[in-house]
Amino acid sequence: MVKVSFNTALAKKDPKKDSETLIPDAQDPEAAAFVHQQSKVWCWCFCLGLALVLSGVVVGGAYLYRYYVLEEGRVFVCGMKYVEEDYEMDKEVGTAQKLIEENVRILEDDDVELITVPVPEFGDSDPANIVHDFNMRLTAYLDLNLNKCYIIALNTSIVMPPKDLSEFLVNVMAGTYLPQSYLMHEEMMVTEKLESSTQLGYFINNLCKGKNMYRLQRRDTIVGMQKREALNCLKIRHFENKFVVETLICEP
Repeated sequence: MVKVSFNTALAKKDPKKDSETLIPDAQDPEAAAFVHQQSKVWCWCFCLGLALVLSGVVVGGAYLYRYYVLEEGRVFVCGMKYVEEDYEMDKEVGTAQKLIEENVRILEDDDVELITVPVPEFGDSDPANIVHDFNMRLTAYLDLNLNKCYIIALNTSIVMPPKDLSEFLVNVMAGTYLPQSYLMHEEMMVTEKLESSTQLGYFINNLCKGKNMYRLQRRDTIVGMQKREALNCLKIRHFENKFVVETLICEP
């Protein structure tokens, strides 16, 4: 008979010893410092990422508010009837009642009026986009046929302030005021070409950026300009008050 025996030294060996050699001692200060440093780095990364996300939310919210709330403003789609007088040899020979329609967007917080004049039914006006900026004290006309921008000082004797215009249009649409009025004329001259729109305010820059721009001056303020001198002019009929304005923009 063969007797099988085991080495007592091998039998007493702790089986956990090999696995324990793979795990660093919990009391090892270097290992603890390394783990602490990793946690600190991870915490800083998390805080930085959170800050970036929050800043993106704030900036994005401001962008959306600017473009979809402030710029929307109060929008009116309305028309006004007016009487156009025809003259021959300085004598009145007849009158004609016409209707002009336009879209008016009023941004009371920004003190700005944005007007869109569509292609008229009778073909007696050019389609245009108009900006009246009361903060910049400027008016810009964008002729949609020529794709040219014209800039002039805001005429507050003709253009009604945004709050007053908004109240007037609300009354018109409520039927408490009959928009039947008259036609007045103003004539402007191109005086110089402008190279940049960046100094003209946000709204005019947004309208005219990348387009040919010209400065205007009212004809009656130009010394030596003959009133009946033949000129090449475009015509924009619009309203931003209780009457219709025919704006002639002429080139010498």
